[in-house]
Amino acid sequence: MTTIRKFCCNDLLRFSSVNLDHLTETFNMSFYMTYLARWPDYFHVAEAPGNRIMGYIMGKVEGQGESWHGHVTAVSVAPEYRRQQLAKKLMNLLEDISDKIDKAFFVDLFVRASNVPAIKMYEKLGYVIYRRVLRYYSGEEDGLDMRKALSRDVEKKSVIPLKRPITPDELEYD
Repeated sequence: MTTIRKFCCNDLLRFSSVNLDHLTETFNMSFYMTYLARWPDYFHVAEAPGNRIMGYIMGKVEGQGESWHGHVTAVSVAPEYRRQQLAKKLMNLLEDISDKIDKAFFVDLFVRASNVPAIKMYEKLGYVIYRRVLRYYSGEEDGLDMRKALSRDVEKKSVIPLKRPITPDELEYD
């Protein structure tokens, strides 16, 4: 049975095996600690029996006005636990917090343009490609900004795709 709970400091020493995938961004400890301190409601871990970490999601809420949104900074599931809809459960949790607690207009995330399996999964979850960010990843690979409108965005304005790609310096938020 899988348990989904809030991420805690001790998890920082236990979740590195989940980050071994070459498509998963790995950050330094202070980055994770900042998210844990500033947006604890957006940082969750999935645990298997025996306390083995199966995956996690880390995000935040940011923006102003109609740009107020939840952001998925990272979602990762260990290879042996994939294809069990764990990422979907973690994404749904972050979306619910963004929608019901923080009253956000949308949730967004960035994904490597080459990560076709992830793009397809996000599309199945209702995300659309909002825009392409040129050389987003290490100045080399393009990223896709994907969005999903929440209940507050009745007219779905937040997910109307941009017609041209942008560069990282044109992004509104870090």
